[in-house]
Amino acid sequence: MVLCCAAGFVAAEEKNILVTSGADRAIPIAVVPFGWQGGTVLPEDLAETIGKDLRNSGMYEPIARQNMISLPTQASEVIYRDWKALSAQYLLVGSVVPSGSRLQIKFALFNVATEQQVFTGTVGGSPDQLRDMAHYISDQVFEKLTGIKGAFSTRMLYVTAERFSVNNTRYTLQRSDYDGARAVTLLQSREPILSPRFAPDGKRIAYVSFEQKRPRIFIQHIDTGKREQITNFEGLNGAPAWSPTGDRLAFVLSKDGNPELYVMDLGSRKLQRVTNHYGIDTEPFWGADGKTIYFTSDRAGKPQIYKTNINSGAVERVTFKGNYNANPKLSADEKTLVMIHRQDGFTNFKVAAQDLQSGDLRILSETSLDESPTVAPNGTMVIYATRQQGRGVLILASINGRVKLPIPTAQGEIREPAWSPYLN
Repeated sequence: MVLCCAAGFVAAEEKNILVTSGADRAIPIAVVPFGWQGGTVLPEDLAETIGKDLRNSGMYEPIARQNMISLPTQASEVIYRDWKALSAQYLLVGSVVPSGSRLQIKFALFNVATEQQVFTGTVGGSPDQLRDMAHYISDQVFEKLTGIKGAFSTRMLYVTAERFSVNNTRYTLQRSDYDGARAVTLLQSREPILSPRFAPDGKRIAYVSFEQKRPRIFIQHIDTGKREQITNFEGLNGAPAWSPTGDRLAFVLSKDGNPELYVMDLGSRKLQRVTNHYGIDTEPFWGADGKTIYFTSDRAGKPQIYKTNINSGAVERVTFKGNYNANPKLSADEKTLVMIHRQDGFTNFKVAAQDLQSGDLRILSETSLDESPTVAPNGTMVIYATRQQGRGVLILASINGRVKLPIPTAQGEIREPAWSPYLN
C-alpha cells in the first residue's frame, strides 16, 4: 500500500483506557465527521469507515451521527458536556486539508470522562487512498485504546462461483479490503479454485486449482500475477498452508493412497511426510514456532483437531467437546483456536472459538452451514462462509460474539475466505 504516514502521535496521560473483550457491553465512542476545506465532496466518508471498523471489532459502539449535539473537528472545538450527555467514553475528531494533489489528515482522540486528549496523529496520501487512510486511523485508535495492533488495513481473499448454465460456471479469485470493499480479480477459471492462502509476506498466495481437471497447488505473486505450479502428484493435492517464515508449504497428498500431511521446502522442493495413519489427515495450520501443525483427522472415528510436531512426529488431540471439530485456525497469540464445530446431539455446523488454556468453547455464529473460518491477525474478528437465502455468503463476526454481519461482495456463490497477515 503506497501511503505516506507521519505518525506524529503526541500522547497525553493515558489512564483508564485499556479495554478487553470481557466488558459487559461495547464501549460507546463518537467518531465525528471529519472537517474538509476543499471545494468538492470527498469520495470517502472517513468517519463512517472508521466507525464501522471499530464496531466490527466488537469492542466499540459508534454513536449515531444524527444524535451528535456538536461537530468539532479539532481540540479547541470539543465541548465535553455534549459527549457526556450521549454517554460517549471516547471522542475522535479530525480534519482533511488539501496539499497540492495530496491530502493531509489530522486527527485526535479524547477521553470524555477524564476530559483529556489521549493522542493525536497525522496521515497523508492521495484522494484515492482515503479508504487506506481511514483504516490506518482505525488501527491507530484501536491499538492506543486496547494495546492490540489494529487489523483494519489488512486484506481478504475469497472465491466467487457464478453459474451460467449446467456446464458453465465461472470461478474468480478475489482480493479485497478485510470488509469486502474494493475487490479486485486475481484469477478467473472455468474450473474450481479452492483454499486460497496469503503468504506471511502478504505478497504471494497459494491455492488449489482444477484447471488441469485434477487438483493441483499453485503459488501466485499478487503484484505481477506470475504463477507457478507447486504440486503434480497423483490423487489429492490440497489444503496448502504457509509456514510462519514463508519458505515451506504444508499440504495434503493422497499419492500413497491415503490423505496425509506433507511439508515442502519451497527452495529445494524437498518433500517431508508428516503424518502416517489409516485415518484421513487434512486441513493443516502452522503454529508460530514453525514446528507445530494443527490439523483435522478422523483417526478417533469422527473429525477432531490434533497437533503434531513435524520433527518428532508426536501427535496430540486438541478438541474433545462436540462430535465434529474441523478446519483449525489459530489466533496470532495462539490462545484461541477457531474451528467448525458441531455439538453433541445436533446436526448444524457452527463457527466456534476454544480457549486453549481453559478449554472453554464459545459458539460464534448463528447460522447453520458454516465453513472455512479465517481469523484476523490480531485475533479479534473472524470471517466465515455460510448460506443465507440459498446463496453462499461471507459473515464477519467479532471473537467476543457481539458483532455478526454479512460482508458486501459481488454476485454469485461466495466461499473460501482467507485473511491476510499484517501488511504494514
